[in-house]
Amino acid sequence: MGFMKRGGGHEGLLHPHTFLKVILPLGIIIGWEIIAILLNNEFILPRLESVFAVLFSPTADILGYGNLITNAFTSLERVILGFLIAAGLAIPLGISMARSDSTHDFFDSTLQLLRPIPPLAWVPLALAWFKIGLASMVFIIALGAFFPILLNTLDGVKSVKRNWIESAEILGATHRQVLLKVVLPGAAPTIWTGLRVGFGIAWMCVVAAEMMPGTNSGLGYLIMSSYNWGQVQVIIAGMIVIGLIGIGFDYLFKVIDRRSFSWRVLER
Repeated sequence: MGFMKRGGGHEGLLHPHTFLKVILPLGIIIGWEIIAILLNNEFILPRLESVFAVLFSPTADILGYGNLITNAFTSLERVILGFLIAAGLAIPLGISMARSDSTHDFFDSTLQLLRPIPPLAWVPLALAWFKIGLASMVFIIALGAFFPILLNTLDGVKSVKRNWIESAEILGATHRQVLLKVVLPGAAPTIWTGLRVGFGIAWMCVVAAEMMPGTNSGLGYLIMSSYNWGQVQVIIAGMIVIGLIGIGFDYLFKVIDRRSFSWRVLER
């Protein structure tokens, strides 16, 4: 009965769904180790033990470029700063564009032109405008997070049921009360999805931004510096840390989503 559902609907460790979730990662790990042994070339594909040696020594200095923990926190600080700037600009703009046709018409064509441009295409301009340093990296990060947040905010506000707004207005609610008590709560789940997507893109952008010339810290910097020294095991360890942090924050966003917006299921 170990593989059957137990009390409360919880799945056992040997449930088929659990098995399906772990079989591919295990297959990749086993295949990786076999290929690494056959190649016997640490520069092309290092053994797992080499990568684990870096991962399990997160406070050890790596080639004089700091350790995994310090560089990870540096990257995270940059991401949070850029993400907060993006959210602070995108959410009010998205609400304004959704609530006002004139505001929408004023901004829409320009934003539609800029939206397809990859954040990394802005790197030369970022270096020219802000020089090498935190400002240029935060600019790239904020650009990456801005458009997913903006579009989801716009969609969320527009999707609020018209009869909710009309009912509030009939009851005498002011424009501000309608916005705060009806529109924002109704659009919140979609806005939250935009924040989740935006943070994921911001986390991807920071690694690329830290590979810009003149950067001296962060996981992207550590990965590029390790490549220059042929330390592929450090590169892969850094990539794994990036993935783990990304998964952790995405899980946090999902947990808050489930706990804060469970009313969506009831509303349907």
